[in-house]
Parts: sequence; structure tokens; C-alpha cells
Amino acid sequence: MTIRPTSLIAVMLAVTLIAVVPATAEYGIDDMFKQTIDRLFPGEEKAENRKTAQTESTVQRQVPTARAEIQLSFAPLVKKVSDSVVNVYGKQRARNVRSPFAGDPIFERFFGVPQRRRGRTSVGSGIIVSDDGVVLTNNHVIEKMDTINIVLADGREFECEILLTDKKSDLAVLKAKDASDLQPIEIGDSEDVEVGDLVLAIGNPFGVGQTVTSGIVSAVSRTLSGVNDYGFFIQTDASINPGNSGGALVDMQGRLIGVNTMIFSKSGGSVGIGYAVPANMARVVLNSARTGDKVTRPWIGASFQNVTSDIAESLGMRRPRGALVVAVTSGSPAEDADLKIGDVVLRVNDRAVNHPDALGYRLDTLGVGNKATVHVLTRGERRQIQIALVAPPEDPPRDIRDMPEGSPLWGAKVANVSPALTQEYSITNIEDGVVVLQIGANSPASFNGIRPRDVVREVNGTEIKDTRHLQRVVSKDSHSWQFVVERGGEYLVFERRGGFLRQYRR
Repeated sequence: MTIRPTSLIAVMLAVTLIAVVPATAEYGIDDMFKQTIDRLFPGEEKAENRKTAQTESTVQRQVPTARAEIQLSFAPLVKKVSDSVVNVYGKQRARNVRSPFAGDPIFERFFGVPQRRRGRTSVGSGIIVSDDGVVLTNNHVIEKMDTINIVLADGREFECEILLTDKKSDLAVLKAKDASDLQPIEIGDSEDVEVGDLVLAIGNPFGVGQTVTSGIVSAVSRTLSGVNDYGFFIQTDASINPGNSGGALVDMQGRLIGVNTMIFSKSGGSVGIGYAVPANMARVVLNSARTGDKVTRPWIGASFQNVTSDIAESLGMRRPRGALVVAVTSGSPAEDADLKIGDVVLRVNDRAVNHPDALGYRLDTLGVGNKATVHVLTRGERRQIQIALVAPPEDPPRDIRDMPEGSPLWGAKVANVSPALTQEYSITNIEDGVVVLQIGANSPASFNGIRPRDVVREVNGTEIKDTRHLQRVVSKDSHSWQFVVERGGEYLVFERRGGFLRQYRR
């Protein structure tokens, strides 16, 4: 017997109706039939409800609903600032390298005559900050370059002279010769920058030409050592690569908020961690270039260190922050303001100080001649003091000298320690003595273990008083030499007897 499909459906409906009658006895047959059909075949009403729910979910995600929203772009902002960012090219002429074995017939027979060193080329970025051709860039971009040129976005090229270099902030100021019709960038207030702000990074990565990347501010007042002596940066995830150094980090109003300086990378490419010198520090360097030949930073006559967890606990602080005072110079502004060893500086002019680098940055951006309102924690109690920001004294005079030829320190340039010198060369926790400023490559001073920033304390048992005294002592004839130098808070002894050199800590 063959069962037709229509008959089978009819039987299934009948069985279903019989099965549901006891549970729905209060309704009529028509109602029961409608409910059964709805369960077997969902109707248009339920499908419409599902469609409405999906539509509401889509609306909550706020997809673009108008042509204007789809076409939103950074292009107008880029057009506003791109002409203010330039490519910087530096060239270093080839130089002959003097070998300590030059002229030695045996050495030259086996190793040949020293070859001439090739010139170097540096490629980076810069920022036009005035219509008369003043350009801001990184110091490491133009350092040791003999000729420097900038290339504008429209292809024009100008030769530049160096107005100022500042290693402490890793910034440099250039002046384009015979430049005209330039578009300077507006410099913003980097103190207003907050984590999460949208930013654009504009520069010349890898020398490929002007490139724009976007991102956000990832952190502010970031501590990072190894590039400049502040360790105070704006961090961004906008892609920054080699060649972006000296380029602009701009906000959504087209204002300069930072000078792109370096990246954190294990491969050499961008991994989303880039750093920029804050615009307020750049403004200090620019002002110095207009008024003098170097950046003069405030001096208060105190030394600081980080507040560790143990120190914070001992001082009753809930978390480690601030700058701990470890030394105060007699007669200094810090002493006059009653700043004491063991105090913790928490704020400067209502700006937070999380570490000593931040304190230095706050004071430097205030400038010489002003006063700083400093919030201090003293033995568990908070107080405010006013500290005058003065130029560091040049006392004693630095009296820079080159060590005499033929002496064991030949190739070293030394100076007397003063507050002005220690600040200029970023020498910490040294108040007196004779400090080494430079060491010539392959020089006797270098072979004898001396390094820049070493403080020479003794030579052959004689305590060194000043640069003139040191010059006189090392000029004497001797078959053996012993130097005691202070380096990083440690005392090192170097002993030279003929070709034998011994080094140990004292």
C-alpha cells in the first residue's frame, strides 16, 4: 500500500491535535489548530521579530550611516602640517685615522698602512618652527656631520647651519640658509597631553620620503634611559622607524606635542613602542638658541634618587613615588628653602613628580630666574616651599686642559668640577675634583683604563687638587704609574708598569 505525502501530513496533524487536547481544553479547536501550526511552521511575525532584534544589535554597534561618516579622514590634518616636516641629510667627510702603530715598519709590513675612513651619511627628519628657516631635529641625527641639508615636502633643498646642539635633551636647532616661503608648525603644550589622545607621527623612515602614521598616546612622563639624560618621554604606538628621528608628533589640532626620538625594538623595526621628547622641552631649547649658544638650566643645589618600595614603606607612603633628597649643597637655593636630606619631592607647581627625571624636567621647563612651588613630604608631613631657580655657578673655573704629549694621560681633556660643569656634562653626585671630559681614540689615556666622566683623585699617591696640579704631576718621569679615579661612586685603581696594566677596586 502506498501512502501519499498529503495523507501522511493529515495523520500527523490529527495525532498532534489529539495529543494536545487535554492540555488545552479551555480553548476551542480553532485555537488549538493555530497553535500547532505555529509550532510546526514559524510564521512571518516571529521572523520579523528576529529581524528587528538583529537590526537593534547592528544599530548599537554604530556602523556608518551617512556618506560623510564613511569619508572621515586625517587628510585635512596632514595637509595642514606636512609642509612643516622636512627630511634632514647630514654628511661627514672622510678622515684619516691615526694608528698608535703608524710609522712602525714591522706593523706596517704585516698589517699595511692604515686606510682612510669612509665618510658617513645620516638621514633623519626635522620640523620647521619659524618662517625664517629655524628647524628643530634630534642631536644624534646631525652629530659629527660636516654638512647638513634639509629637503622640503615640495622638493626644495636648503643647506643648514647649526645654531645649537643639546645632548642632554638630544635636540638640535638648525637654520636653513636663504630659505623663504616656509610653513612653521604650531607648538602645543605637552603638559595637556593625556593617555589615549589620538596623534600622528610624520617623518622620513628609512629615507623613503615623508610618511604619516597614526596612533594614540600610550604613556606620558615615561622613564627611559640611554638616549638623553632626562629619561622623560611621551610614548606612542604610532609607527616610528629609523629615520623618523627629529620628526613631528602632532595632536588632532595640528600642534606639535613631541619630537620623535627613538623606538623600543629588538629587530630594528617598529613594534608599536615609540618615544618623543615633549614639546615643552623643545621650546626651552629653541628659546636658548635665540638668546645664546647653549641651554642654561636651573640649579637648586640638591641631589636626588628614586623612592623604592622599601623607602616608601619606611616613610609611611602608600606607594613609591617622588624624588628623595640625598644631598644638599651649602649655600644653595635648596638649603635657603629649607630642603633637607630625607625629604621627598612630590609635586612642582601642581605637576606630579614620580621620579628624579620628572623633577629635572619640571624645573628645566620652568627656566632660570623663576621660582618653583615644591610640595615636599618631611617625616610624614606635607609642606610647600619656594625654591629660586638660578643659573649654576662656575666655581671654581673649569680651566679645561689637554694632558701633555708623552704622559700616561695623553689624549685626555680634563676640567675642574663646578656646578655648571656637572650640569652641562650630566655628572651626578660629584662636588669637587678634576673630571675627564674626553678621551682620544687609541690614546695612552684610553689604554691606561681612563674613561670620560672619571674623576681623578690620586696619581702615584699624590692627591690631585686641580687641572694645573694634575698636568704638573703627570709630566714627571716615572717607570710606573698608579691612578685612583672615582667612577659611578666607586674608587678604581689602575697600575701601569711597562706593558703590564692592573685594575682593581679600592
